[in-house]
Amino acid sequence: MPRVGRVTETGVQRVFGSRVLGWLRVLRDDLWTARADPLPAFGRLRRVPHGVLCFAAFWITFGGTAQLTDNGRLGFGFGFPIALAQGGAVALALWRPIPAWWLSTAGSVVGAVAVHFSLTGGAAHDFTWPWTAAGIIAQLLVLLLLALRVRTRVSVAALSLTVLVTLVLQSVWEAPHLQSANPQQSTGPLAIALSAVAVLLGIALRSRREARAEVGRLTTLTAEERARRTLLEERNRIARELHDVVAHHMSVISIQAQVAPHLVEDPPDELRENLEGIRNNALEALTELRRVLGVLRSEDPGTDAPADGGNDPHSPQPTLDRLDALVENTRAAGLAVTTRTTGERRPLPSGVELSAYRIVQEALSNVLRHAPGASASVEIAYVPFGLRVEVVNSRPLHEAPASPGAGHGLLGMRERAAMLGGDLTAHPRPNGGYQVSAFLPVDPRAGGPDLPDVPDPATDPKDDTA
Repeated sequence: MPRVGRVTETGVQRVFGSRVLGWLRVLRDDLWTARADPLPAFGRLRRVPHGVLCFAAFWITFGGTAQLTDNGRLGFGFGFPIALAQGGAVALALWRPIPAWWLSTAGSVVGAVAVHFSLTGGAAHDFTWPWTAAGIIAQLLVLLLLALRVRTRVSVAALSLTVLVTLVLQSVWEAPHLQSANPQQSTGPLAIALSAVAVLLGIALRSRREARAEVGRLTTLTAEERARRTLLEERNRIARELHDVVAHHMSVISIQAQVAPHLVEDPPDELRENLEGIRNNALEALTELRRVLGVLRSEDPGTDAPADGGNDPHSPQPTLDRLDALVENTRAAGLAVTTRTTGERRPLPSGVELSAYRIVQEALSNVLRHAPGASASVEIAYVPFGLRVEVVNSRPLHEAPASPGAGHGLLGMRERAAMLGGDLTAHPRPNGGYQVSAFLPVDPRAGGPDLPDVPDPATDPKDDTA
């Protein structure tokens, strides 16, 4: 049993010793470094705190020299370097807080030792010990600047060593006449209490700054994610609308390829084979389009209201022919809208007319949401190489209420214009209004579809608002 006890005791000692060595290694890694850590600018104050601290460092050096030479009875050649170390530590802490803490602590310890011999030798009387007033101020500023920029563990380690040094000087090596005649001159307890307050304040301010930085980072990430999600949703809507447009024409091609052989008397076999191949290709394309649409709808199962206020999800995609109905619905909502069409109206590709309709729809919706009491004008200009769309609203008469939308309507309009190779601009007007202008290019040799509107019961188009 005694042998077992000795073995157990030896194991405990080894474990305790290894832990102590581990703590000492951590302490060395935390505090035995000279790495630079500049104090950042403080918002609107910019570099004002840096100037204040440099001014404080000057007065700590000046005041500490006066205290040590006049009251502490130290010579200038000995008192000035100690005070310079304390004041210089404050300035050094702006760039290298840990070396500054070592410099301030070393200066204060050397000053305490010098004043101790001065007090015990009778050269000085009634002087603060072990910390001078200038030494306390310097140590507090250095600890505060340290806690503002290093981890909490490092700040607590620096505070612990400061308290340990103070207790050693205060309890083990205190001037005899301070223990009896003038105990009120002892500054050890005051220095410990103020040092703890400075470190706690620095840790709190550092935690607050890091929390605000994290909130700002998360806000930026959230905004970027919201914009990316809105862009993907808008692209899904555009893909579905393009499916509806293309599916219509592919259905017509399939029907015409099926009917064409019956319009020719005794058609040759080669003609029948070619028409059958056209019809099969059209049906295969329709099948692939339905698959793509199914994937898009499975990722975005929500349904949107049709643009013209209807509830029929199988209605054809809107074109500029339905622009008057859109304007009437907008007027019924309380917005005064005027329309103007310039140039020679001609049929345009379905994608161009659909995008123009959606851009006008979104622009008018934005006026209703963000410009209460304003009036709007819509201009559709048929130009030789494309279509120009412009929606302008006047200055709002009332303050706009909070909108529940995501605020990315302009992103969708720009995506539609870019899809067709066009561009879109949106900017405030000098009179307080807003203007949205888009140009959708069209090949002058390309005309609009003049095929009959043959519905395809196999497709399941969906009409979404932009």
